[in-house]
Amino acid sequence: MSQAERDRLVTLRKVKERVITQAEAATELGVSVRHVKRLLKALKKRGDKAVIHGLQGRPSPRRLPEAMKQEAIQILSEPVYAGFGPTLAAEYLRNKHGLTVSKETLRYWMMEARLWRGRKRKAEQVHVRRTRRTRWGELVQWDTSDHDWLEGRSGRIYLISMIDDATSRLYARFVTSDSTAENMRVLWGYLAQHGRPLAVYTDKAALFQTAQKRSREEPGVDKDPVDLPPTQIGRALQELKIVWIPAHSPQAKGRVERGFSTAQDRLVKGLRVAGASSLDQANAYLEQEFLPWWNQTLTVEPSSRSDAHRPVTQEHDLAAILSHVEERQISNGYTVQYRGQTYQIPPNQVRTGMRGSKLRVEARLDGTVAMRFHNEYLHVEVCAPPQRIAKPKRVAKPRPSAPCKSRWMQGFFDKPALPLGKALALANATS
Repeated sequence: MSQAERDRLVTLRKVKERVITQAEAATELGVSVRHVKRLLKALKKRGDKAVIHGLQGRPSPRRLPEAMKQEAIQILSEPVYAGFGPTLAAEYLRNKHGLTVSKETLRYWMMEARLWRGRKRKAEQVHVRRTRRTRWGELVQWDTSDHDWLEGRSGRIYLISMIDDATSRLYARFVTSDSTAENMRVLWGYLAQHGRPLAVYTDKAALFQTAQKRSREEPGVDKDPVDLPPTQIGRALQELKIVWIPAHSPQAKGRVERGFSTAQDRLVKGLRVAGASSLDQANAYLEQEFLPWWNQTLTVEPSSRSDAHRPVTQEHDLAAILSHVEERQISNGYTVQYRGQTYQIPPNQVRTGMRGSKLRVEARLDGTVAMRFHNEYLHVEVCAPPQRIAKPKRVAKPRPSAPCKSRWMQGFFDKPALPLGKALALANATS
């Protein structure tokens, strides 16, 4: 019996003992006088149980069958579903096994079977959220996540995500490295699918910002900033007329960070169930299953229905823009040195003023090299390396024999010595 039922019982006993009237009891209980009369009749017939609801302790007629509960628990006990939460588990039971169970019912079942542990949410540090942009394509948050996406079933892979700030629409790809080339490929795919956004929002990684070199004894706050040349991605964004906005903290780009938090839970488990064990299989699941689910479930309607993306026209040669670009000088022989090779400009493309001038060299993502001089591409050819003339081998000269020792003193000490008087006479003798 609950406390409210005990209070109701006390009020009915007061009426029974004529301490208060039925009208006063009705006002105290918040019911009609007729209902007070019903309760008094039930109290006389059933005793104190009259204040307890008649359906208390009975199973609900909408209760799910026990067989369905056991089947769901058996499925979720498999190793492939380890770590699944009630919400995600309810989706997989409905989509893959045909069992429709609410997430709260499934939460109770999983806690009863010790497959899920209920816990209170910890109080997190609150950051003031920035207002979303009003149009799709006005701002795109761009970042990379390094995580064990395949849970050791393959090598290390990275997830590069581009999420729209106004709608949370997601575009992502798995790559083998967080390099400039891979980020350019992801950007190419986004541009081909949606067009050019107005701005991108990234961190201050070396891919997007050239780091200024400083010595350890030289603090950064005491040195004036220097205009440094842009990175390859920075240059490409400038040529595409896309504004680059750097984030000063991870919380500033919370949209993409929270997206990674969701992906590291749901996407990892989805890849496990799908049996993905390679980069191609992971990208196939990402494109066919995860991204459609995300863009249908987690996106929101923007304040304005207009699309801020701008088209990619013929003026935007993505193969040329999204490449590694450098400048090289043309020699007097109309050749260009690049990455250890010599490229020859053909005579029919030689122009006035080429000698000593700079040209644009593009190392493209498909592995080819293109060279452009004054908006005209040159059909250069790789020069064959000069052939070295083999020098004749030197004939080895015979080594000289060791020098013989002089023999002028040989046997000198073997001769008998002169008498002293004769030796002195010879020494004092004059010629």
